[in-house]
Amino acid sequence: MIFKARRQPVNANRITAAGNIVINLFFVFCVVACLYPLLLVLGVSFTDNNALREGYRVIPKVFSLEGYNFVFSTTNSIVRAYGVTIFNTVVGTFLHVFIVSLFAYPLSRPEFKSRKFFMGFILIPMLFGGGLIPWFIICNQVLYLRNTIWAMIIPSLFSPWNAIVLRTFIKNNIPESLIESVRLDGCTEFKTYLHIVLPLSKAGLAVIAFFVALGFWNDWWLPLLLITEPKLYNLQYLLYNIMSRMQFLQSMAAQALGIASMADLHIPMETARMALCVLSIGPIILAYPFFQRFFVKGITIGSIKG
Repeated sequence: MIFKARRQPVNANRITAAGNIVINLFFVFCVVACLYPLLLVLGVSFTDNNALREGYRVIPKVFSLEGYNFVFSTTNSIVRAYGVTIFNTVVGTFLHVFIVSLFAYPLSRPEFKSRKFFMGFILIPMLFGGGLIPWFIICNQVLYLRNTIWAMIIPSLFSPWNAIVLRTFIKNNIPESLIESVRLDGCTEFKTYLHIVLPLSKAGLAVIAFFVALGFWNDWWLPLLLITEPKLYNLQYLLYNIMSRMQFLQSMAAQALGIASMADLHIPMETARMALCVLSIGPIILAYPFFQRFFVKGITIGSIKG
């Protein structure tokens, strides 16, 4: 009697060795493409300005701190600007996430009868804006935000898009049976939100918090419109002013002295620009590893677990 060998089932999700090598090479290329510009900016910021005439290099040919010395000698307010930016980022991100989550949780509950009205209430501003002038009048003459620290926080405390995203996240990832069980135990709506919804929504809240923090950190538009006191300048607006001064010096030198290059004035124009970039992006990069684990959890939280 002849027995036929049983064929092993083919796993459709199995990756071959060649395919695995190609995928790894692709991601290595992506990592290099993302890191190389950052390393190039960092290398140029520590390079002598005259050496840049031969081209940009990741490893400085002539090491120099003249770019950073020029930036810090131009203004003595960078430390204060860092403090203002950190305060705006921390306080603004916390309040934004808290307010958005308070708004998103009722919209995710099917028994909330007015949820369609409030959904339309936040969708209309996403499609139609009131314009810059009415917004400025409200901030300046109604809310009296001009030249206050809250001028860089209050206008960005709510985002309709983030509310819709968080409402969908809560609705799809928190079981209805869990909400009903805690209600049967006598838990109020606010306690349910505070002790059940928020802890189970950490992944969604962290993703929103990361992008909101980036917005607060990189904001220079609100200080441009509402801040005139130098002590309230945040980091991005202060660096914007430094860049404006450098361009003003270059134009004045070209007109008055007939000098077309800042190198002839011994002003490190290029290295100072790169130093400004490093000063502005350095601290916020350190926040990404903290949020990375929440990104991965946010992707896999809805998967089927065996």
